[in-house]
Amino acid sequence: MPEKQLQVTLLTHTPDPEKTCALAARTCYSALEYEELQALVSEKDQSAFLRRVMASGHLSVLEHASFTFGVAGVSRALLAQLTRHRIASFSVQSQRYVSLADGFGYVIPPRIKALGDEAAAEFERQMAQMQQWYVEWQEKLGKGEGSNEDARFVLPNACETHITFTMNARELMHFFSLRCCNRAQWEIRQMAQEMLRLCKQVSPVIFEFAGPGCVTGPCPEGAKSCGKAKEMREYYLSL
Repeated sequence: MPEKQLQVTLLTHTPDPEKTCALAARTCYSALEYEELQALVSEKDQSAFLRRVMASGHLSVLEHASFTFGVAGVSRALLAQLTRHRIASFSVQSQRYVSLADGFGYVIPPRIKALGDEAAAEFERQMAQMQQWYVEWQEKLGKGEGSNEDARFVLPNACETHITFTMNARELMHFFSLRCCNRAQWEIRQMAQEMLRLCKQVSPVIFEFAGPGCVTGPCPEGAKSCGKAKEMREYYLSL
């Protein structure tokens, strides 16, 4: 039962996401036929136009670009937070159909690790105990998905899961504004930062100013602010 580390993969995305969004935006403001619009978008750089559209608040055009991620090495505790984002599609490794009789991976919180080797070892012993309970219940309940679905009730939030999920660019901007914030839970914040780094590689204009609210304005957390707006702004703009 090894400790698992975060892995984020950008599995696929809309081809030429910025051209797709620019084409959608130009549809709103042009009388040209689609063949002419496609030629215009293909022949001329759309960065300046797309920036103007986004600055005007016309963000619905970003919904035409989608991004699909594969994430592993994250806990079921993270899953509970991630699925609160409604405008997304999720496929999650099933604890009903996938038996964990041979052991489950898990995530150790950094603050537990920071307490020292003995604390980490104690956490690992607890994971091993839960694994033993899980197997014992499987044996009592018999083999198959029926035993898995009931034995899993003794598994911890630390248990690793695999998630494939898709969001459009507009929802990703909202996701990053919440989950990249220093006040977000540490695990989903780490995942969001890596997702944003990957998004910027394929769509630097759309995600140019993506990140927590303090990247583009005053901290929306008010009195609960982390007080590190300048450092946060510099970090996210440099991704």
